[in-house]
Amino acid sequence: MKNIRARLRLLALLPLILAAPVLLAQEIFLQVLAATPLPVQLGKHVPMKKGEPLECHLLYPVYAGNQLVIPAGSILRGSVIALNPDRSRRIHARLEGDFTPFHIPVVHFDRLVLPDATIKRIVSNNATNGAPVLHLSTPAAKTSHSFLSRQIAAIKAQAKDTIALVTAPGRKDRVVQLLYKQLPYHPERIETGTMWTVTLAQPLALKPYKISANAKINPAVAPPVSLKTHRASSPQAETPSGDKSAWRLRAYLEQTISSANEKKGSTFEAVIAEPVFNPDHTVAVPEGSVLVGTITQAKPARTFGRSGKLHFDFRQLKLPNQPARQVQGALASADVSSSEQLQIDSEGGVQSKPRDRVIVPMVLTVLAGRALDNDGNLAGNSAVASNGFGIIGRVIGIVAGSRGLAAGIGFYAAGLSFYERWLVRGQNVVFVKNTRIEVTTVPRPKPLAVAPLQRNPSERH
Repeated sequence: MKNIRARLRLLALLPLILAAPVLLAQEIFLQVLAATPLPVQLGKHVPMKKGEPLECHLLYPVYAGNQLVIPAGSILRGSVIALNPDRSRRIHARLEGDFTPFHIPVVHFDRLVLPDATIKRIVSNNATNGAPVLHLSTPAAKTSHSFLSRQIAAIKAQAKDTIALVTAPGRKDRVVQLLYKQLPYHPERIETGTMWTVTLAQPLALKPYKISANAKINPAVAPPVSLKTHRASSPQAETPSGDKSAWRLRAYLEQTISSANEKKGSTFEAVIAEPVFNPDHTVAVPEGSVLVGTITQAKPARTFGRSGKLHFDFRQLKLPNQPARQVQGALASADVSSSEQLQIDSEGGVQSKPRDRVIVPMVLTVLAGRALDNDGNLAGNSAVASNGFGIIGRVIGIVAGSRGLAAGIGFYAAGLSFYERWLVRGQNVVFVKNTRIEVTTVPRPKPLAVAPLQRNPSERH
């Protein structure tokens, strides 16, 4: 009887035994949540037209459940779905004799191609306002704040940019684009390096991605961050000061912050995008944790070309299902998609890079005066002087044979340059939602125990 019962139990367990290998063989899928940002960058310029296909690479890895699911360098494919008028750029261009109807592309991505050639359909939100990615990092030493030093620094930076135009790869294309800008009309295109931050509209189920030991990441598309972030005890994660107790946290801003409307003391949040691991490979800071930032200084842009300034730090770290932890965090770097040139000072403040406000207007004024010089060739002096309205201005200045007209065109260009550098309102510092930042944090020390003051026994109330 006992043998029969044992056999019946064995028969009852037989389906589970047979199914065990199948259950073990099932793959685990992780959910990438909706609203997860996917910063992508265009690898090669394309025409600015509706329906144009796009192929961009992912700048940063994506984690789910503290495991890598989408490595950096993965491909997102989509297309341009609409063209919106760029009114601000149109007005500015018309003042310089360029009547190109500039547009802002609206793009949509629907396919994800992993490095192992796996293709996944994704549902994402439309993205617009793409711009070249600008990597900001804190300088090694404190910079001077005098006007003269800022102008000298701006001249040096402009000289470096000019040298880069000649020496960097792609010289032929840059020369063509420079000539195009002198024409009253030229074809539009979406430039190489344009970045959009795409957000998922629906969750995406993916397997944990395993990178083989001999896998090669293309340095041209890999971001300047490692795919696996360790605690600051590892050399890659140490702060510039070598602080072993610090963490380098990579996060995305949950809201837009701007020097135009933020007030000192207001707070904002940033969500951790990559987990931080302890030396024993346990998770120290899981992805999805929240950094709470505080605005410490906000100066809006003002007239006469005075740009805004924004300074903030981080004082609290919220871990999932744990009490909030007090930290001391400072902005170490940020990747912004902006046409405005920004910089981080040694104290963590962000402001616009100083522009050359003297040299260019002065040179244009001197050149404009050449047309009024009776010495030399009239056509040559007119060509040198008439710098306004691009190639149209030069042609008119030469053909008209009038020194006054050529000088007028040149002084117009000098006046416009002076107006743009000295009279218009400066640029505000804006960090849009989903801006990628890197924060150096250390645990905030506990307040020291202070002994109570001892009264003098002779003192009585």
